[in-house]
Amino acid sequence: MCIDCGCNSHPGSAHQHDQHGHHHDGGTSRTIRIEEDLLAKNNRLAASNRARFRAVKILALNLVSSPGSGKTSLLERTLSDLAGRITFAVLEGDLQTTNDADRIAATGVPVKQLNTGAGCHLDAHMVGHGVEAFDLEATDILMIENVGNLVCPAAFDLGEDHKIVVLSVTEGEDKPLKYPQMFQAADLVLINKIDLLPYLQFNLEQCKEFTRQVNPLVEIIELSCHSGEGLATWYDWLSREFIRKRA
Repeated sequence: MCIDCGCNSHPGSAHQHDQHGHHHDGGTSRTIRIEEDLLAKNNRLAASNRARFRAVKILALNLVSSPGSGKTSLLERTLSDLAGRITFAVLEGDLQTTNDADRIAATGVPVKQLNTGAGCHLDAHMVGHGVEAFDLEATDILMIENVGNLVCPAAFDLGEDHKIVVLSVTEGEDKPLKYPQMFQAADLVLINKIDLLPYLQFNLEQCKEFTRQVNPLVEIIELSCHSGEGLATWYDWLSREFIRKRA
């Protein structure tokens, strides 16, 4: 069972169902201890990933969101617009199918699909093995598109430099209050699909206010990967963080 939402785990990861020991005779304290051990193991693997990325000066970004926020569309537009300027590699996390990875592959960027089965998030073990498909020394930025979920990915460090929450205006402005742990863990929030604002009852300023209530230091960028509004600011952020990592 998943620590946060009770999902089934995925095979081959540090987050395996059969390790949890959820037995009636084990008691709550045993369950908590095993879950703490599980997160500790993930954190050790994340530290190993982080050291590996640091050694080759790769900027690693963990994109998290609800399903349908537009993460993949934003990635497609970003990879196409920045082709020739920044070298990317992409890890695609989904329960099933290679649909999103196929879309990324069409941009010409190296991509590896990570299917979690019934798992609700990626973990450091999966990422560590996934990047073996890439030439890391020839990569500037690693984009990790996590499984669509605003709960479990907040607890699992992948070795990334930044967690980035993608929030669509179609989801409602109160998402930061409903899922505070995710927004607290984020360094950047991208409010996506702002081209739809004229057609929705979405209070943009209130959404930003709620976001800063749970994370006063977070950066916020409003954008649309369809109209192109705000993308220059997003690309400037990527360039700034990439230069900072290389320095």
